Amino acid sequence: MLDLAAELSKWAEEGRDFAVATVVSVGGSAPRPPGAALAVDSAGTAIGSVSGGCVEGAVYDLCVQVLDDGEPVLETFGYSDEDAFAVGLTCGGVIQILVTPVTRDAPDRELYEAALASAARGEPTALARVIRGPAELLGTAVHAPDQGRGAGTPVDRVTAEALAMLTAGGTRTLDIPEDGTQCPGGLTLFIETRVPPPRMIVFGAIDFAAALVRAGKLLGYHVTVCDARPVFATRARFPDADEVVVDWPDRYLRSTETDARTVLCVLTHDAKFDVPLLEAALRMPVAYVGAMGSRRTHADRERRLREVGLEDAELARLRSPIGLDLGARTPEETALSIAAEIVALRRGGTGTPLTGSETPIHRGTAEWAALTAAITAEEAPAPESAKVA
Repeated sequence: MLDLAAELSKWAEEGRDFAVATVVSVGGSAPRPPGAALAVDSAGTAIGSVSGGCVEGAVYDLCVQVLDDGEPVLETFGYSDEDAFAVGLTCGGVIQILVTPVTRDAPDRELYEAALASAARGEPTALARVIRGPAELLGTAVHAPDQGRGAGTPVDRVTAEALAMLTAGGTRTLDIPEDGTQCPGGLTLFIETRVPPPRMIVFGAIDFAAALVRAGKLLGYHVTVCDARPVFATRARFPDADEVVVDWPDRYLRSTETDARTVLCVLTHDAKFDVPLLEAALRMPVAYVGAMGSRRTHADRERRLREVGLEDAELARLRSPIGLDLGARTPEETALSIAAEIVALRRGGTGTPLTGSETPIHRGTAEWAALTAAITAEEAPAPESAKVA
C-alpha cells in the first residue's frame, strides 16, 4: 500500500473510497516484489501493478468485490498448466495478495490515511497488518510510529515489530510464534516500511558524474555531487542532482550523514583526492565504495592506501575499477555499468548473463521456493481465497 502512498494520499484527501491489493508474499519468478500494489477507486480508476500484467484483471475484480462488500480478501495466484492465459502467473511464480478496503465507513480509515500521508511526506513510516491469526485480529493494522509500543497484548507486539522493521527498513512477511503473541498458533504479519531514500554521493564533477547522477535518480537515490573545484561543481552542470557541494571530498564525507544503505562513487581518479577520501570511505559501514580509473591507476591507488594503513579486509571492499564489464565507452554507458554493479551488490546478483544461466531470476525465501517446486510438480493444492475480517 505504501508503494502508492503519494497517489493514495491524494485519493484519501479527496474523500474517495478505494481498495488496495498488496503483494504480501512471492515465490519463484514472480514479477513484482512484496509491497507492490494495485488500487481501484469506486469509479473504477486503477493505479499501480501487482504482477506486471499476469493477473491484473483478476486482482482488479477482487478490488471491486472488496469495495462492494467491505471485507478484505487474501488470495494466492500461481501458475496454471491447463491454460497459460488463465488467471495465474505464466512465468511460473506464486504471489499472495491482500486486498484491503479503505472506505469512508471502514474502522481503519483514519489509520490508513495517516500512514499514507506520512509516507507521502517522506517521513519514516511503517504499516503492519495481520494476515494470519485469530479471527478477531485478522486484518488488524498498525501505523508506526504514531501508536505506542508495548508488549502486553498481541497488538502491542504488532506495534513493536513494526517499529523494529522501521529501524531496519524493508518490507516483509513475518511469522511470530505463539509464545511471543499470546495467540494460539501465533501470528503472521505483513509489514511495509517507507524511509527516506538512500544516499548516493558522487565525488568528482566530471561528465561521467552527470550521467551517473541521472542513473542514481532512476534507482531512487538521493544524489549528491561533491568536488573541491567551484568552477566544475555547479548546479548548471548537474541539474538532476539533489545537492551540489563544493568541498574537499574527504572533509565532506567525514562531516556528512551516511548509513548502511549509502553508496559512494569516486570518479576523481586523482591521488590527492582519492587517497584521503577512500581511506575514510573504506572504514565506514556503507553499502558500496567504487572508484574510477585504469588498472594501473588502481594498482597505484591500492599501494598508496596500504601506505596509509588500510588492511586487506578494508581494501577488499573497494570496487575498482568501478562498474561491471559492459564494454562501456560513453559516460551514459559507464553510468549504466556502475548502476548495474550497485544493483547486483544490493540484490545479490552475479552480473552474469541470464541466457544460459541456471541462477534464479528472482530470489525468494526457501519456503516459497519449495512451494513453487511443489506447484511445478502438480503436488500443491489449488489456490485458495480466505476472507479477512
